[in-house]
Amino acid sequence: MLAVSRGYRKPFKACTKCRLLVPHEAPTCPSCGSTTFTDVWSGVVIIVDPEKSKLAKMLGIEKPGRYALKLGL
Repeated sequence: MLAVSRGYRKPFKACTKCRLLVPHEAPTCPSCGSTTFTDVWSGVVIIVDPEKSKLAKMLGIEKPGRYALKLGL
């Protein structure tokens, strides 16, 4: 198992409403407008064209972006 050093912080936080990954400095989610975020998430999916993506449809994603697959609230 890979050891993680103390003080490591993921480069993004995840919106708890739509799972979009945003920079830590963002006060609100640009996708859904939520102000609740979590640093506890895993897995990443990047959706380029939600209209044509079967995965986006399955996950309920309607806008392009980088999304967390799992949130650990």
